[in-house]
Amino acid sequence: MAPNSSSRPTRSAVPTRLTVTGTETLTASLRRVWFRTEDLSAFTASAHTDRYVKLVFPKPGVDYPEPLDMRVLRQTLPPEDLPVVRTYTALFPDVDAGTLAIDFVVHGDEGVAGPWARRAAPGDVLLANGPGGAYRPDPDADWHLLVGDESAVPAITAALAVLPEDAVTRVVVLVDSPADEPDLPVPAKGELVFVHRSAGGGEGALSAAVQALDWPAGRVHVFAHGEAQEIMHQLRPYLFGERGLARDQVSVSGYWRRGRTEEGFREWKSDLARREADGPA
Repeated sequence: MAPNSSSRPTRSAVPTRLTVTGTETLTASLRRVWFRTEDLSAFTASAHTDRYVKLVFPKPGVDYPEPLDMRVLRQTLPPEDLPVVRTYTALFPDVDAGTLAIDFVVHGDEGVAGPWARRAAPGDVLLANGPGGAYRPDPDADWHLLVGDESAVPAITAALAVLPEDAVTRVVVLVDSPADEPDLPVPAKGELVFVHRSAGGGEGALSAAVQALDWPAGRVHVFAHGEAQEIMHQLRPYLFGERGLARDQVSVSGYWRRGRTEEGFREWKSDLARREADGPA
């Protein structure tokens, strides 16, 4: 789902035009949409497993110039007429075939991208800018820890897909209920733990599940992304404080924040970064 990586997506004046070729229901809340495009060359050098794109959803009733360039639109249109932009992980890009998939979390009519994905049918079109990304499992690590909620499941899926079959892994995922558990390609030596909100898995439950894991010997490489409060305020202090991990061992970030749209989350994250840069008063 919706990453918010520190690495900016590849800039292009003209976004990639994605046409829906099919859909799959993965869980009660996760829907995969498959796309094809005439030109997927922007992904040629993309090696990150958390690769993401910025999906563009035009506002109904607003006429946009072609080709659609968000940089130009931000300078020429009032904010209320700008397309809605949402960030999603791009899965299984095949540059030669021009195909990729995107997994959407769907909760009824809530949000913009989820309802679109629920109704998506072959022939529907989306515009995408990118890709960006910042993480890929370190092949020299002794073991891997992958942690997140539904928003991180696509990036976790992509990371697991490139790990060797004998990779030592620990995967912890927070979902609503057993019906929302995705089928993840965990290596044979891997351990998969699901935490359910329906069973009392509220704030702090994901971090608690990570702390309850056995901690294999050797150097770990961590990917921990999801709801900002859970990841940044609960899990991050444990990884850097109690476990004493180095910065280059951990990819940790909030993808979203409870109660905020992506626009609101970006504003909150920018404000937080400014406050941290200013330091204590």
